[in-house]
Amino acid sequence: MSDWVDAVAENALANGEHVVVDVDGTEVAVFKVDGEFYAIEDVCSHDRAEIASGELEGDVIVCPRHGARFCVKTGKVLCAPAYEDIDCFPVRIEKGKVQVRDDRWD
Repeated sequence: MSDWVDAVAENALANGEHVVVDVDGTEVAVFKVDGEFYAIEDVCSHDRAEIASGELEGDVIVCPRHGARFCVKTGKVLCAPAYEDIDCFPVRIEKGKVQVRDDRWD
C-alpha cells in the first residue's frame, strides 16, 4: 500500500484547474471540479501521452493529441480513439492539503 502524497493546498486551485504530482513514480493529475478534487493517471490510454494539458469541459478532460475524452471523476473513457479507461486514485483532504495515493496494489 502506498503512502498519501501531498498534491496541493486545498485552497490553491480554482474550479477547473489542476496540478500534476508524482505518486510513487506515477504521474497523477489532480483536478478541482465543482469544489471537489479528483485524481486520474496523467496518461491517455490511446497513445500513452500526457492528458492533463487538455481542455477540461465540466468533468471531462479532452486529450490534447487526438481528442479522446475521459471523465475525471471516474477515469472512464467516453469516446474514441481511446477504448480503455484511465486509472483513478483516492483523494482526501488532510490538514488543508489535498492528498492522493496509489491504491492499485492494495
